[in-house]
Amino acid sequence: MDNSPHENVSNPVQYVGALLLASVLLGAILLAPMDAIGQLFASLLVLISISWCSKEAQHTQPHQHFFRILALVLGTALTTRYLLWRGLYTLTYTDIFSLIAVWLLFIAEIYAGITSVLGAIVNAFPLSRPLLTLKDIDTERLPSVDVMIPTYNEDLDILEVTIRAAKILDYPKDKLFIHLLDDGGTDQKINASNETAAATAKKRRSNLQALCEKHDIVYHTRAKNEFAKAGNVNSAIGNTRSDLIVILDADHVPTSDFLDRTVPWMLKNENVFLVQTPHFMANPDPVERNYFSAFTRMPSENDMFYGTIQKGLDYWGSSFFCGSAALMRRAHLELVGGISGESITEDAETALDLHKLGYESVYVDRPMVSGLAPETFDAFIQQRMRWAQGMTQILLLKKPFKAEGLKWYQRVGYMSSIMFWLFPFARIIFLLMPLAYLVFGLQVYHASMLEILAYTIPHVIATYMISTMLFGRTRWPLVSEIYEILQCAFTLKALIKVFIKPREPSFVVTPKGESLDKTFVSPLANVFYWLILILLFAFFTGVYKFITEPLSRELTVVVMLWNGFNLLLLMSVLSVLLERKQVRSQSRLPATNNVVISTQKGQAWVGDLVDLSIGGARMKLKGEGALFSDQAKLTTWCEALNKNVHLPVTVLNYDSKLSLLRVQFSPSTEEEHSEVVAFALADSRRWMSFQRRRTRAITYWYGAKHVLSVGLKPALLHFLHALDIAGKKISHKISSAKE
Repeated sequence: MDNSPHENVSNPVQYVGALLLASVLLGAILLAPMDAIGQLFASLLVLISISWCSKEAQHTQPHQHFFRILALVLGTALTTRYLLWRGLYTLTYTDIFSLIAVWLLFIAEIYAGITSVLGAIVNAFPLSRPLLTLKDIDTERLPSVDVMIPTYNEDLDILEVTIRAAKILDYPKDKLFIHLLDDGGTDQKINASNETAAATAKKRRSNLQALCEKHDIVYHTRAKNEFAKAGNVNSAIGNTRSDLIVILDADHVPTSDFLDRTVPWMLKNENVFLVQTPHFMANPDPVERNYFSAFTRMPSENDMFYGTIQKGLDYWGSSFFCGSAALMRRAHLELVGGISGESITEDAETALDLHKLGYESVYVDRPMVSGLAPETFDAFIQQRMRWAQGMTQILLLKKPFKAEGLKWYQRVGYMSSIMFWLFPFARIIFLLMPLAYLVFGLQVYHASMLEILAYTIPHVIATYMISTMLFGRTRWPLVSEIYEILQCAFTLKALIKVFIKPREPSFVVTPKGESLDKTFVSPLANVFYWLILILLFAFFTGVYKFITEPLSRELTVVVMLWNGFNLLLLMSVLSVLLERKQVRSQSRLPATNNVVISTQKGQAWVGDLVDLSIGGARMKLKGEGALFSDQAKLTTWCEALNKNVHLPVTVLNYDSKLSLLRVQFSPSTEEEHSEVVAFALADSRRWMSFQRRRTRAITYWYGAKHVLSVGLKPALLHFLHALDIAGKKISHKISSAKE
């Protein structure tokens, strides 16, 4: 198999024709001399063309790639024209402060333009690979596989679920070996000078050894905690010998067909070092839970990366290792000394090292591993700071933009992924720059209203239209902006540290499985309170400027609208910072299986599942009658085990009006525990159905309306929280004064 950019080209003629036509249009747009009126009309024509091409590109037809390329080039042309205009005609200043402000804003715009162009190239032709299987392959030809589960401080309950799922992988048992890699019970930790920490480490080692013995898998630990997760995996690689290696995070539960769908790619091409699959999150992250409460209806942030971007990278031969849910070839890993550990994103770094040697990666777009997203905003920020720091380390230490061995398109792929994580610099500038004019009177954007309509607005609209064409089904309008605003203040500080000391950051394990037993305001909320106050001050200052400076009212209105947009986004993110109580320990996801509920007295009902988790299920029963027994048995077909399973359940409640029954799984034997895991978590078809249900496109106006309607309500709760804190501080000061 040729894993090159040409693999997905069905008709090269349409590509050449599109590029030639696009080049002519690009030259005409960029080089034709125009005044503002002419530019306005030209921009309108280009926007109409982009809209038409985008619609045509969405249809499955012979010329869809022609229209897709045309739309991307036209959008790039408008962005380039805008940046040229900005650089040649608007960068005027009167003093050192306006010079700094003008160039900070322009650099942020250049960054946004570059990332847009790189993203357009990467995602021009997302590659959808055929679904392969091992069903027709002789088992004697199959390679041996080591499944490695690295762990540091995760709960035993989380680990046990992953282990049970790994043991039911559909693969010859004599060629499948499961290993638990314990980095929380190393010799270094159990011999620590801190007696409490040492005792905790000893207890953990003992508990995990017992867990491994119980499930007949291999326990590994090492002498020292060096190079974090990369060092942990490399230690195990040195003590194992299978041909292929699967790496699963402690909370990443594989479906039974994981090896059946990934190993064939290793057999098909000996040059493939990696088969990566999506990380499907079985619970909402803080944004999805606290903000939208739309986990089952809105595409997640993960869907954008794994559902679109990784497929785009795969076309260009640069899909990369994501740390888990991946199959790797031992022989290739050994060529680079195992998992790379120079950065704290060891996964992307390892892929880069092997891509430089000419080896190939494959991305299989089928969700076959379910994991846990961070439950709290604090944990979410820790995870994103590590990703941002690690990708920046790769930029500074590995320099993929000039790495020998990489094809030009692979360099583009890696730089696109890395450049994204520099967004905090630009996002902070876009948030705070209106203050430069409204508060300090600095002329940061020298343009008339007509010029803004001719150059700026078309560039913004074109950027949105291209983004919608590329990511419409996997990203809702304004959602990315909200994610970036939530992260920018914290990741900016982390990135600055990396630029000062590239080797300084250390690997921090993302907390998983945290319990939210009450509703509370995130301790990280203060920075957003200050930002809102600053932007409110800028707004009222702008009102005063509008009244007192009539000659500059046009520009004042434009900047106030910009500031108002930022303020609305900041106000809306407050809902994310209100950490809502988690009712269930596991999230229930939609399910549609046919089931039979029977009691010990011989009563039985037929029904359909409504939702399901490893803890329990809800179902709609057919027929009349009520369930009087507390204990029952749920019988259903289990795709992962290819048989019917009979799962003991405890009845929680029954709604006779809606015929809805809620039950809790209550397995008592090892076999029943494993059957619950197999039924609830080991069927990839369920994850595919769930993703199809929530990956849908919406209009910009619907997205904006949705953001505003759900985002502004919690602002009052935050205000009351702030008053409560202030009142407590005042009371404390009064009490101290009396004493």
